[in-house]
Amino acid sequence: MKAAAILAVVAGLAVSAVPPALAEPWTVDQDASLLGFVARQGGSPVEGRFTSFEAEIEFDPDDLEASRVSVAIDMASATTGAADRDSALPSAAWFDVPAFPEARFETTAFSRLDGNRFEAEATLTIRDVSREVVLPFTLEISGDVAHVVGELEILRTDYGVGQGQWESGDVVALEVIVVVDVTATRAQ
Repeated sequence: MKAAAILAVVAGLAVSAVPPALAEPWTVDQDASLLGFVARQGGSPVEGRFTSFEAEIEFDPDDLEASRVSVAIDMASATTGAADRDSALPSAAWFDVPAFPEARFETTAFSRLDGNRFEAEATLTIRDVSREVVLPFTLEISGDVAHVVGELEILRTDYGVGQGQWESGDVVALEVIVVVDVTATRAQ
């Protein structure tokens, strides 16, 4: 009787020691992907992008519990195409790149809304300020290629972005749209 009980405990421990299954890994096609933002300056839209970011993606639309995404964004890579803005973005008033070189987006859960529409619950960290966010997105998978498109609105001052004379939102609006347009290939 004791031997059977010991075997049951050992079997239970062995099963609980098995790591959870991971969803399929995907590799981002940097040339076909965009991680960007849209802000308003003086009432006019300003589009920008981050030219350098790394993403670890394990995603299966049929196994959302095993899915996860982690993105590290090189804040020094922000560009808007205007030299004066681009030289200001790394400064202490905006991204403070010397102190905070990286922003992070880490998912905590996924849910399917309907068809190819999903939501990612995540933690977004900019300037070492972390906030819970929800990114709605669409997903199209064709063979081994996935295409994700989504937008998320944040308040830049929630993350300490735009300090001093820029904090009020009089010149640069407080609302910023984060734009995700990513193409990834299923890892083989």
